[in-house]
Amino acid sequence: MGYDLDPRQKGLNFSMSVNLVKGQKVNLQKSDGGTLNKVVVGLGWDEAKRGLFGPKNDIDCDASAFVCKNGRLTSNFDIVCYSNLCHGSKAVQHMGDNLTGAGDGDDEQIVVDLQQLPSEYDRIVFTVNIYQAQSRKQHFGMIQNAFIRIVDADNHQELCRYNLSENYSDMTAMIFGEIYRHNGQWKFNAIGQATKDNDIRSLADHFRE
Repeated sequence: MGYDLDPRQKGLNFSMSVNLVKGQKVNLQKSDGGTLNKVVVGLGWDEAKRGLFGPKNDIDCDASAFVCKNGRLTSNFDIVCYSNLCHGSKAVQHMGDNLTGAGDGDDEQIVVDLQQLPSEYDRIVFTVNIYQAQSRKQHFGMIQNAFIRIVDADNHQELCRYNLSENYSDMTAMIFGEIYRHNGQWKFNAIGQATKDNDIRSLADHFRE
């Protein structure tokens, strides 16, 4: 499952990669300063070690991308997630749902073709929510090692990474970060904002008009 990254490179932090802090923004460009064509947005997390009173079910985290016009989400068709794997423009593609978060490297990946994305779209927000968090009594305090990273799809080089390190107990969804267009240049913003939304629809409401 996922985009065909070199397994020797998957999950590694390249010397050229920028480690971001919350709220930091960075230009997205190739290592030689050239224009990016396509990026892989990798999102990862691990379930924290279960204690005696830990969750009985595996924690199923679902990554989504909200493809926005003028910074806002204007249609449900612009939500790319496990139930709608490909945007209508074909420029944003979800590589499939991971039900447990087990293993190293990216747990879910979303591929963005920056050159193919229609010009009216200027912002893509990447979020993760815990499936049925309320009924399963699960929250992000039970998750560790969460991160989002941007990889150049042409050469598999990691451009930047943001490791989420705060305590997110009782929070059931997370706005990891966003790619946005500013003065013709694509940038990445490390957001790391937790919410108590219980599903993708309510999480998406934060970005509607």
